[in-house]
Amino acid sequence: MKKNYSYIGITFVILIFGIWAVPKIVDHFSEPDMAVIGEVPPFNFTNQNGNAISNSDYSGKVYVAEFFFTTCPSICPIMNRNMVIIQDEFYGNPNLGFASFSIDPAYDTPQVLKQYAENYKITSPNWHLLTGDKEEIFKLANEGFNLYVGEASEVEGGFEHSGFFALIDQDGKIRSRYDENGNPVIYYDGLEAEGIAMLIEDIKKLL
Repeated sequence: MKKNYSYIGITFVILIFGIWAVPKIVDHFSEPDMAVIGEVPPFNFTNQNGNAISNSDYSGKVYVAEFFFTTCPSICPIMNRNMVIIQDEFYGNPNLGFASFSIDPAYDTPQVLKQYAENYKITSPNWHLLTGDKEEIFKLANEGFNLYVGEASEVEGGFEHSGFFALIDQDGKIRSRYDENGNPVIYYDGLEAEGIAMLIEDIKKLL
């Protein structure tokens, strides 16, 4: 009986393609539908324990970043109480981290940051309160994250800064959900319960 080699060949090609394509299809549908806003530039600062912390310490982790200062009389206490809510929601998960960059490093020494961490019940070993060169921190905020920080002598506390949180994935990319019109939200409101709920949902997508 004569075999239909063309049919066998086509079947073989389909089978091989299927074996190759299935993982790709699975990967595609398993990826969260989230925008990539940018990439966090290299940084190297000192945390509340006096340890040097850089991007590599967050490699392979999802993390949330903010810019604050310990003597902030307005939005920082709200931001960090909300960040603690996120910490507690994922407590014990080694794959989630936090980066709190002080914009007043002259005052916010590691010792001051350590006391602040104790006051706010910051207990995650992956939550680093960071201090260092002010120009580098300002550049990281304004150019790296596009989250405004600046000195303002006329403002109580002497600094202005954003109340938003940034969400970063395991590869160091800033991520965001899309709104109902298909536009990236970009950052998460660190002052409102709705923003914190959205951030918790999106952290779960990335983990």
